[in-house]
Amino acid sequence: MKGTQSSLAALTLGAIGVVYGDIGTSPLYAFKEVFVSGHVALTTENVLGVLSLFFWTLTVIVSVKYVLLIMRADNHGEGGLMALVALASQSVQDKPKLRRTLMTLGVFGVALFFGDGVITPAISVLSAVEGLVVVTPAAKPYVLPISLVVLFLLFLVQRHGTDFLGKFFGPIMVIWFAAIGLFGIAPIVQHPEVLRSISPYYALHFGIAHYELAFVTLGAVFLCVTGAEALYADMGHFGIRPIRVAWFSMVMPCLILNYFGQGALVLANPKAVENPFFLMMPPWATMPMVALATAATVIASQALISGAFSATKQTIQLGYLPRLTTLHTSHKDTGQIYVPAVNWALLFGVVMSVVIFESSSALAAAYGISVSLVMVITTILTYFVIRHGWKLPLPLCVAATAVFFTVDVSFFASNLLKIADGGWFPLMMAAVLYLLLSTWKDGRRLLATKLRNDALELQPFIESILLFPPVRADGTAVFLTASLGVVPNAMLHNLKHNKVLHETNLFLTVLSQDVPKVALAEQAEISALGHNCWQVIIRFGFLDDPDVPRALEQISGQGFTFDPMRTSYFLSRDIVVPTIGKAMAAWREKLFAQMHRSASGAADFLNLPSNAVVELGSKIEI
Repeated sequence: MKGTQSSLAALTLGAIGVVYGDIGTSPLYAFKEVFVSGHVALTTENVLGVLSLFFWTLTVIVSVKYVLLIMRADNHGEGGLMALVALASQSVQDKPKLRRTLMTLGVFGVALFFGDGVITPAISVLSAVEGLVVVTPAAKPYVLPISLVVLFLLFLVQRHGTDFLGKFFGPIMVIWFAAIGLFGIAPIVQHPEVLRSISPYYALHFGIAHYELAFVTLGAVFLCVTGAEALYADMGHFGIRPIRVAWFSMVMPCLILNYFGQGALVLANPKAVENPFFLMMPPWATMPMVALATAATVIASQALISGAFSATKQTIQLGYLPRLTTLHTSHKDTGQIYVPAVNWALLFGVVMSVVIFESSSALAAAYGISVSLVMVITTILTYFVIRHGWKLPLPLCVAATAVFFTVDVSFFASNLLKIADGGWFPLMMAAVLYLLLSTWKDGRRLLATKLRNDALELQPFIESILLFPPVRADGTAVFLTASLGVVPNAMLHNLKHNKVLHETNLFLTVLSQDVPKVALAEQAEISALGHNCWQVIIRFGFLDDPDVPRALEQISGQGFTFDPMRTSYFLSRDIVVPTIGKAMAAWREKLFAQMHRSASGAADFLNLPSNAVVELGSKIEI
């Protein structure tokens, strides 16, 4: 029991450090953005109404929707949008059109996640460094360059991984939450009337009395829950219970104390609305809190960047991105990876957003629209999971998701008002990324169809060539093919140019599954084709690290003996040639051809030994 409690404490500490970084730094800018524009008058009635909106938004969206409901929809213990997409698609396997629609919706949600991922580090770091202006107005010209340096260093160290720094994430974020909670208490003591905001009456009254203004205000209020998706996304790393314990025992109470403290401060001093977070601090604490806030925002950004790497890996495994070079940064945790192309693409986007918007207030206009739409998509997918996967009664499913759907759509509709002021930026990035994802998926489908239509059937081909067999070379040949039951191009080229057939031949197809992981013993299956030839299927989950040689070891002895020193791997290195046709627009075909050329080699992706790989190329028109 003592060991279990110790493990829970460690996991809870880790969850505070990784899961809650984004939502934990929202007090830096969320409350300020409601009043800083001047549209909402600083009256007691309005402050209490806004604080009530903050409290009930955190309660309904985070506590009820994510912590209590959606975290139950785990995909073999894993969470996140891609895991939910896979779960929803499995739930409607008997409805192909609906399944494709849900997959498309989910992939667009992933594109939105990456669009939001560019804004999060920028607004978090900018809002922290802007605290220097509270110390001295002379620091204002240096906010932008200091923020850019911090962000550049953050992305520069990604290749070293977070194994070492991660040990400090939990303690630093515990100090952060404790500090923001404690500094919120003093203003609340001076103006305890803000505690009345816990009643939903004030939120409802504000919404009814000022319904047009309240609708506009929702876009700023929503900033308090940005980062809520991380609760679900990181469920596989920490488990449900530590995330729930961390939220209810520390994170939510400290956030509420800070927001209510900011509300009490602006009631006492309306001028403090310019930066209520830092002006709430006593003078001696401002500089230490600027440093702590910068550290907290770096941690929040680090968690999102790591999440982007993981989401990229999952998207590649599900067939929506070409293979990208992926490096493991930890010998102990296989989940810690570094994807250079994604890292530098994110840095480019972050720098663009900082240079274009220049301040956290300007970025706040762009922030939230992607996250709110992702939450709408999450609610839709959850409905299909609980209705078709869990087989719950229709009235219960509708009742369970209709409330969240209404809330999510309300926030999204309010955020739509931000499009002209900056919301176009993350939506544009999401649209570009979705175009790349869909082009790759459609191109791969066209390529597979072309190869399948031009291919020869495998079994008759083996029978025919063995009527007059070529020279049988010693050892084992593994021919990789995307389609079952057809002759791989690599085999045709090997016979044509080398005029040999190996003693043992494996025709290997690698399939990606809609589950996070496939047990090693269940990854490979083998069936005999005769004449010492075998059809092998290897299945990997979207969180697995593909390792073909290790999977082949599991079936060694089932008719053949796998000897790594006597095995060669034959791969087709196809060059895609775009042609004029109706299958896909010419410019998309050219884009797919370029993506296909830029994809990293299958040998590295499948962990094949470099000294045993033979690549044979050909041109294929689509």
